[in-house]
Amino acid sequence: MSPRFAAPSLIELATGLLEQRGAPPANASLVARSLVEADAAGIFSHGLLRLPLYLRAVTSGGIDPTSEPEVIRQHGAVTVLDARAAFGQVAMQRAVDLAAGTAREHGMATVAVQGSSHFGAGRFWIEQLTDQGIAGILASTTGPVAAAYGGSVPVLGTNPFTIGLPSAGEGPLVADLATTAGAYGKVVAARDAGEPIPEDWAVDAAGRPTTDPSAVLDGGALLPFGGHKGSGIAVLLEALSAALTSASFAMNTVDIWQDPSSRMNTGHLLIALDLAAFGDPATIRGRVAALQESVRASHPEREVLSPGDLEHRRRRQAGAGVAVPEATVAELRELAAAASLPFPDPVPEHEPAAASAASEGSRP
Repeated sequence: MSPRFAAPSLIELATGLLEQRGAPPANASLVARSLVEADAAGIFSHGLLRLPLYLRAVTSGGIDPTSEPEVIRQHGAVTVLDARAAFGQVAMQRAVDLAAGTAREHGMATVAVQGSSHFGAGRFWIEQLTDQGIAGILASTTGPVAAAYGGSVPVLGTNPFTIGLPSAGEGPLVADLATTAGAYGKVVAARDAGEPIPEDWAVDAAGRPTTDPSAVLDGGALLPFGGHKGSGIAVLLEALSAALTSASFAMNTVDIWQDPSSRMNTGHLLIALDLAAFGDPATIRGRVAALQESVRASHPEREVLSPGDLEHRRRRQAGAGVAVPEATVAELRELAAAASLPFPDPVPEHEPAAASAASEGSRP
């Protein structure tokens, strides 16, 4: 069982490590909260696992910790934002704020982000919109890690895709997924834990199916989910989040996992839809809640989850401590020791931690 830690202590540690590398306090806190929030939701592939990578990228020049995004084009409800090699989280916070303001004015908004890097879990951004009564759609490029259907060369990214709608129910209706059979971060986590990956996730450098995560990371490729259908979606998302943003296609990108000095020029496309522009927001929220309940009640004998339910449940449970995989804990301990920062004590099994500050603090 992975050790659990109080969310505020994890945020404090991550913030301190980022500040020591030159990140302004507000930006360091934002990045830290996004990562701890992902771990609290059980999305370990996008949690503190990523922090050592970010720190290497800052040290090597792939990420500029002091950079602030800049609006370079505005046309009606469309904004083009240059992240200028900032943390992806810093770029996305600016994008969310711009999208929310423009959507309230025009009913909808699109923000195209170029020059960015990894932004963490997509739901962290979309739920900021759903909290404000705004539906959101988010697509992003990544490094070249995935093959198209029938291929073996990694010409696509994982093309993460997030969509969310506000609900009158307990939580928003949210789906946050990669278009690959498994997330790249999960392959990294499996390698770190010395575990195999599912047999239908990837191929090695020779194009042969493999369960060895190291073979995937060493010249192999992830496969699309859903065969040709998932591959088609991935290609279209790649086009939306790179061609429209002037960002780099995955095949023209060197990932910071391979070279932390790489300026990846990652692209994100965020679309925001204000419920009030489409009708009575309360009615729309109620209809979304009714759909969620219909999904949950769709089997007479076993539990059925609506999209987003599992992560929402995990975040509630994170009040008893945020689980962090052992391999990530070991790496964070080394980083804390090298930076002369205290490492938090795990939460005793019988003693609940403070309520999840990651969840509470993720809504600027």
